[in-house]
Amino acid sequence: MYCRRDGLETQGTVAPAPREPEHLGGLPMMEVTATIEIERSASEVFDYLADMANNPKWQKGMCQARWTSEPPLKLGSTYDQEASFLGKQIVSSFEVVELDPGRSIRIKTTSGTMPIDVTRSVAETSPGTTRVDAIVRGDAKGVFRLATPVMRLLVGASVRADYRRLKALLEPS
Repeated sequence: MYCRRDGLETQGTVAPAPREPEHLGGLPMMEVTATIEIERSASEVFDYLADMANNPKWQKGMCQARWTSEPPLKLGSTYDQEASFLGKQIVSSFEVVELDPGRSIRIKTTSGTMPIDVTRSVAETSPGTTRVDAIVRGDAKGVFRLATPVMRLLVGASVRADYRRLKALLEPS
């Protein structure tokens, strides 16, 4: 059998290449996480998080989010959003790619200026208290790609601040 590897043709079998880090759009992936507890029922928190139209209420820099598919929320539901980050406008379309109603939702961009993959999950830790876990993955492009370590810090700080705003918004005063 003939194989091409690194531009060279070789004969014989080729051992599988070591598994590379997960990528979105062919670039190295940036991943940040956030965890917070909210004094509210898991169902209430999930319903709020899963309605992307609420994003501008608790995510800094989020200008608009609107559903482009008909309710109810289901696998394959879509929405568009406009946001700004570090002075750059980010326009994206998303699709719900995983859904465990009342527990977790995963969304991925289908088009936009930056590939993004977000998983949000909730779990009741005690009656009336819910732990929210978020994983945000993205691929920086252009000059931002060169600054991935700094971007990871900035995005991480921004995401964690967003979830603190969510907590302040959802908890009774």
